[in-house]
Amino acid sequence: MAKLLDHVVNEEARLNALRDLRLLDSPPSDSFDRLTRLASQLLAAPVSTISLTDSDRQWFKSKVGVDLTEIPREQAPCAYAIEGDGVFVVPDLSVDPRFIGSPLVQSGIRFYAGAPLFTREGHGLGTLCVVDDKARNLREGEEQVLLDLAGMVMSQIELQNRVGRVDPVTGYANQFQLFEDLDDLARREPGAPATLLSVDVLSPTRTEYAARVLGSECVGTLMQQALGVVLRAAGNSARIYHADRTRCVLLLEGGLLDSAASADRVTTVLRDPISCSGVPVSADPSVGIFDFVLGEVSPRDAFKRASNAADDARESAQGKARYNPASDQRNARRFALLNDFNAALAASDQLSLVYQPRIELASGRRCGVEALIRWTHPQLGAVSPGEFVPLVEQTALGRPMTDWVVRAAIAQARRWMAGGTPMPVSINASAMNLDEEDFAERMLATATRAGIDPAHLELEFTESAIARDPDRVIGQLRELQAQGVAIAIDDFGTGYSNLSYLQQLPVSVLKIDQAFVRDMLTSGRDRLLVKTMIAMGHDLGYRVVAEGIETQAAFDMLAEWGCDEGQGYLMSRPLPAEQLFAGGRAACAA
Repeated sequence: MAKLLDHVVNEEARLNALRDLRLLDSPPSDSFDRLTRLASQLLAAPVSTISLTDSDRQWFKSKVGVDLTEIPREQAPCAYAIEGDGVFVVPDLSVDPRFIGSPLVQSGIRFYAGAPLFTREGHGLGTLCVVDDKARNLREGEEQVLLDLAGMVMSQIELQNRVGRVDPVTGYANQFQLFEDLDDLARREPGAPATLLSVDVLSPTRTEYAARVLGSECVGTLMQQALGVVLRAAGNSARIYHADRTRCVLLLEGGLLDSAASADRVTTVLRDPISCSGVPVSADPSVGIFDFVLGEVSPRDAFKRASNAADDARESAQGKARYNPASDQRNARRFALLNDFNAALAASDQLSLVYQPRIELASGRRCGVEALIRWTHPQLGAVSPGEFVPLVEQTALGRPMTDWVVRAAIAQARRWMAGGTPMPVSINASAMNLDEEDFAERMLATATRAGIDPAHLELEFTESAIARDPDRVIGQLRELQAQGVAIAIDDFGTGYSNLSYLQQLPVSVLKIDQAFVRDMLTSGRDRLLVKTMIAMGHDLGYRVVAEGIETQAAFDMLAEWGCDEGQGYLMSRPLPAEQLFAGGRAACAA
């Protein structure tokens, strides 16, 4: 069992080494083709290949005299060659029980000789091999020729790989070199302590601003200088790597490590402005810290954990954070949700809509519903929309998610209309949606196909959408309003709040954020804010809706101040469509 486990571990390490070289499925290369041609000529073999042993196949990086690009691994002599140290020779494949029936034999190949390609760490990548359609053996001296040529192949691989391990802009080593260095340290000093500091020199917002104002090349120049500053602050024993556009990683090793103090030194030196083309640029650094034991964590996992800590640091008031497994689990869950959401869009039983009634406060009459998405994950169960919607909205899946909601909500509005109970439906759109040039066009086309008058629809968006591209947002909203769609500002009071843009927006409804409504009974400041927002909304000609009404006292207060409509658990929780007209104080209000 121990031998089996060792084999599994070694095979995983071998495959990681192979994939780090990024040779598999790469295009042909003259530098490798010259070596296969030379092998074919020197060993008088009609066929020569440089083959790489993947998990389930033998792939040919270079080949002479053969049309195959890959063969199954279990039928390939090369898979045996990487198990030994010298040249692996099979005088006649057709009579060797290991290879009878293989694609090579079926194509007429008889003789095989392959020299293994080993990395400096001893991982067998594949072989340089020669084959012949005649059974034979190697002549005297040919084994050494094949070994020498295999050494030249590995030199070419290492040279090519070395070029890929240095950032071309800053000239510093990149993350692939970090992986190799961590592997080397783990072999030399297993059990020794080490630390990775993942340093963000600039926040994403400041990076984009610097690139826009000073030019993208300025960011590279700035990072080149910043890496030098960080390395001097960390000390001569540290190693530094340029891992991302404005992120670097420090590797600290040795006896007594004070990683927090090192992180403080880094943030301190980065407080001084860095000159970029004569313009002083102030960094806003954050540092993620991951302490670990060499050999107990794979290089990729160590890098990932330090990077996750850096992401946490960016959200921390201190600007630094240690790796937190709980945060890592949250990130893993977020990734899993995003990874699974596309399948949810295609499934018929995962996504659904619920509808929360909007109530006219003066009469108690239901005057519409808001459509809200829900997700029942096949393994995780019900996933809160507060968890998955913000994640999805920041990706390319935001568009199909909103399209799904629009189609489902409009189809339900059509069913209500056909059943004699027409109900205005409000649909939410994100800032990303309103940044799409054809969003309004798609929404109106969906309504037309369903036979729904756009006047039965309302679009809700938050104030943050205005900040992205005001002219485009206003254009989209005006196109919708022109066809009868009502426009509502959602969560008013928490977003951009640019009153000059507010005057230009074709808005008919203002929805006061629930945070103000829920706290107004205990907070005089919130009571004043809510009362002022109601008055301002009416002065601008809007209907005002209060969200998050949970008590009768809040309901009565809002009604007294003249608030037009309300939503909240006091009247009704969000309900499936089939329950909307069955029971409940407001769910059945006429």
